[in-house]
This record gives sequence, structure tokens and C-alpha cells, in this order.
Amino acid sequence: MLTVNAIAATSATDPLVRTTIERRDLGPRDVLIEIRYAGICHSDIHTVRGEWGTVPYPLTVGHEIVGRVAEVGAEVGKHAVGDRVGVGCMVNSCRECENCRSGQEQYCLGGNTGTYASVDRDGTITQGGYSTHVVVDEDFVLRVPETIPYASAAPLLCAGITTYSPLSHWNAGPGKKVAVVGLGGLGHMAVKIAAAMGAEVTVLSQTLGKKDDGLAFGAEHYYATSDPATFETLANAFDLIINTVSAPIDMAAYLRLLRLDGTLVSVGAPPQPLPVPVFALFGNRRSFAGSSIGGIAETQEMLDFCAERGIAPEVEVIDAAAVNDAYERVLSSDVRYRFVIDIDSLR
Repeated sequence: MLTVNAIAATSATDPLVRTTIERRDLGPRDVLIEIRYAGICHSDIHTVRGEWGTVPYPLTVGHEIVGRVAEVGAEVGKHAVGDRVGVGCMVNSCRECENCRSGQEQYCLGGNTGTYASVDRDGTITQGGYSTHVVVDEDFVLRVPETIPYASAAPLLCAGITTYSPLSHWNAGPGKKVAVVGLGGLGHMAVKIAAAMGAEVTVLSQTLGKKDDGLAFGAEHYYATSDPATFETLANAFDLIINTVSAPIDMAAYLRLLRLDGTLVSVGAPPQPLPVPVFALFGNRRSFAGSSIGGIAETQEMLDFCAERGIAPEVEVIDAAAVNDAYERVLSSDVRYRFVIDIDSLR
């Protein structure tokens, strides 16, 4: 096994610490990746703080990973040493169920193998990208186009695909009115991608503090949800609403913003349940849905889409020593718009 430097959580309350972890020996279809950058996702924070369930401490998180191929197994045919690659939120699935066979590995009926905190094929717990190296099956390694800035590419592996997938599935495009709730790590990507797809985009944020950014990212309209008049003005206005916030919202108020057959899709995941008043769904035959990440093929499609259209996340690159401070800043919404760890600072 390969011993590598990493950052790990040892409990739900203690600061993350520098440590070492082990990576499995390279199998015939495995790829060893030398990690260059790892994004900090709100999911990382929810996980290490035990907000989404039991955590197998010590745990290294991080599922927004980009780097270079350092070594490949004897049967690998999709990637070569030196390739620029990425790894997202999953590193395996059963590959046999109906969903996996249709290219929807994220909805594997047996449960996909998450990049961290999952049971790997050798029985160990998967450890994420806050580390210098990772070993991943070649089928779950993505090609990262050279035209996407290296550090900026990392958040595409979660924030990018998490917003691209529902926008694509619900046909955001010309003639469609799309609202994005929240302008954070997920929200700013939803705005950029929806605008690039040709939709008319509106940002719904608590205040107008980020209005200039939202318009620069491609939104045509920007409203403060703290103003009750917003919900009157925008009643029955949208075909699709992408809710990116990880906090409770007034579901009835937001559902009433949907026009006939409109859908509100949640991609943010608050720890608390979201009460859905059924009468708000009856009007206009509205729908409420959830969406996870995308499958491997769709994630590659998203990367190519962003490369072709010059789309990249807005990032603040930090050293590994600043991770705990970055977590606190994420929780206080003091980041525009995604922290990315320079993994060279771990070597």
C-alpha cells in the first residue's frame, strides 16, 4: 500500500488535522492520480460534523479532485500517465443494476461507492481528495480538458455536475425561465450553466449583496427574497427553480413561483426535513423533485460543455493549513465562490 499525506477529521467537533492515510495497491484497472487541487464542498462539512449520519472517523473528505495520472494498471485503456484527470463524488458502483446499465451510476440501486466514507471493494473505508494521491478504477476517472483552468476545474466535479444534471434533465434552454435560489458555490454554477444553455435566468437571494456578480455570471434578473414583494411579483413565473441552499426555505412560497407544469428541484441538502404543503403543488400542476450528481458519461459531457463555452467556477485557492478557517468561512457565507486546496502545500 501507498502511504500519503492527507488532512482528516477525527471527530465531529475537533479541527481537521494533518495526517497520513493508505491507498490500496494498484489493480489492473486502477489509476493512481497525483492530486493537484481539491475543492471544499459544503457536503464535506456536513459529513465531518456528523450532520448526515454516522461518520467512520478518522476520515479524509473531498470529492472535487483534479490532478495528473501518475501510474496505471496493466489493463487500463482509458487513461495514460500524464493525463489531466478528475474524480467526483463516486468511485464505483455495482454496474449491473438497471440504473447503472443506463449510465445513471449515481442512482445505483445497491448504492454507489462514494469517494469518501463508503465501503470500498477491498472492505476499507474510502478516503477523499484532501490528500496527495488517490487510486481509482479507470471507469470513474474523468478527462479534464486543458482549456479549463487547473484549480478552477476541481469544483466542476461536484458543484458543476450537481447543477448541470437537473438543468439538462428538465430541459433548461431557450424559451425557458429558470430561477436559481442562492448564489453560493452551487448557485453561481447553476447561473453560469443555465445562461450558457440559453435560458432566461433569475437569481433569488436573501439580499441584493451579490447582484453585480449574479448579473455578470449571466443572470438577467436578481431579486431579494427578504422582500415579501418578490414573491408577489414573481408568482407563476418560472418553468424551473433550482434550489441550491442547504438551509430550510418556505416551500409554499417558492412553489407558488412556478408556472403550469413547473418544477422546483432541490440540490442543496439541509439536515432538516423540508415540509411540502400539498396544496401548493395542486396549483398549476407543480412538481417538487430532488437531484443528485450525474453519471460518469454526463459528468464528462458537463466538463466538455464548460470547456467549449469557457465556463469555470470562481475559486479562492488556499493552503492546506487554512482548511479549518475555510470551513468557518463557508458556514458564514464568506467565500466567492468555492475554496480549493492547493495540494502541493500538503507534500
